[in-house]
Amino acid sequence: MLGLGIVGLPNVGKSTLFNALARARALVANYPFATIDKNVGVVAVPDSRLEVLQRLYLKDGRQPPIVPTAVGFVDIAGLVKGASRGEGLGNQFLAHIREVSAIAHVVRCFDDPNVTHVSGQGDPLYDIEIINTELALADIATLEKRLDRLRRSAKANQEDALLVEVGTVLMAELSQGIPARRSRLSVPPDFNLLTAKPVVYVCNVAESDLATGNQQVAAVQALAQHEGAEAVVISAKIEAELAELGIEEAREFLRDLGLFEPGLSRLIHVGYRVLGLITFLTANEREVRAWTVRRGTKAPQAAGVIHSDFERGFIRAEVIALDKLVEAGGMLQARTKGWLRSEGKEYMVQDGDVIHFLFNV
Repeated sequence: MLGLGIVGLPNVGKSTLFNALARARALVANYPFATIDKNVGVVAVPDSRLEVLQRLYLKDGRQPPIVPTAVGFVDIAGLVKGASRGEGLGNQFLAHIREVSAIAHVVRCFDDPNVTHVSGQGDPLYDIEIINTELALADIATLEKRLDRLRRSAKANQEDALLVEVGTVLMAELSQGIPARRSRLSVPPDFNLLTAKPVVYVCNVAESDLATGNQQVAAVQALAQHEGAEAVVISAKIEAELAELGIEEAREFLRDLGLFEPGLSRLIHVGYRVLGLITFLTANEREVRAWTVRRGTKAPQAAGVIHSDFERGFIRAEVIALDKLVEAGGMLQARTKGWLRSEGKEYMVQDGDVIHFLFNV
């Protein structure tokens, strides 16, 4: 499945945010953005550890190129009340959101009389409720159809009988306003429920509220905390302006705003984490590279991300923490000092591991 779907009501800054992501390559130098089609993009995950590794492999005044890992974003059609019944672009919205693994829910946390608010009021919690309700109604319709089929087969199939019990509980919870991701039960993935997808709330604020937030932001953050979700504060307008500047100009602009990094970088990192992804690193004189695996991936499968032969002929992984590698001065020196850990097939890769795989096909 694709990465994060950027969702929200019309006129909340959703497309401005997506377009800023598309242009952000100007700010993050060689972190590229690739457009797959008109509303799907893959943006690199900024990672300062790559630059640290790169400096270790300086040779003849030249450093190896950096290849970052990436995460996908999808600009999904704006949703309106009644989308679950096909209002507006509801059917398109629901179809696209089924294809993503998580939701970046953009919420308008600014007041601007020149920008029409679709619901006629500036209440972010009400806006969130509209989308949550439409997703829940869509899930209820999905479950009704699924339960009809399962009940017919449940008498002869014990597994289907158990699924009927699970689906019935989920239906009751959805009717009470409880999304599937907060259910007391484990939701079967093949139910493909929209409300089971993890959510990041993206509070889109005016420039004046970027550093300090406002009451609307505080309300969204409280809701996110209650749900066990994450909230990121950005100004889509500022991000679009930053993306048009050169690297040094953008850094100076950020300093003037009292910020250390673009809001897009925070959103990318949070989204990456919400997707359950981690990064391991490899480095040599030819290339310094970040690789993506799911949290809980074991060493042979991580090796397979690089090349299937690495997994097929996996012998062991030599692993070291980046700070220890820097202290040693490089992989060769770390090996001489005996600082490389030798890990076998059951080793679970950790975020930030620097790994050298040994294999024999």
